[in-house]
Amino acid sequence: MPTLVRLNPFTELQEMSDRISRLFGEYHRGEDDVMRKGNWIPAVDIYDDRNHELVIKAELPDMKREDIDLTVENNTLTLRGEKKQESNVTHDQYHRVERVFGSFSRSFSLPPAVDPDRVHAEYRDGVLTIRLPMREEARPRSIKINPN
Repeated sequence: MPTLVRLNPFTELQEMSDRISRLFGEYHRGEDDVMRKGNWIPAVDIYDDRNHELVIKAELPDMKREDIDLTVENNTLTLRGEKKQESNVTHDQYHRVERVFGSFSRSFSLPPAVDPDRVHAEYRDGVLTIRLPMREEARPRSIKINPN
């Protein structure tokens, strides 16, 4: 018997809209973004890892660690940097240029449950992974029920 696959047309439309926006450089503001500015906007995924941490993964291909700046201030996480074009290739050598270069800045409002003093990040294979641990008091805890 064949497997039934459900199609969600709204998800498909949203994905297509995101692709078109990226293609033309017309980026919409999401509820979580405080600010987006720069020549390009790196794509990010934000998720709860079910280990009492929020995780932000940002695609930053062909960048060096020293070209990335990450700060947390007033419950706002800001990611800035600059993706530099190869200097050993001149403009007249190019046949096609599809990748985007230049500076960027993205800021995200952090929920009050995030502990800004314990935020840490690592950069590997062109992906910056930022871990935002929850405050101890925000974590669920078991409460013992005493007998009467």
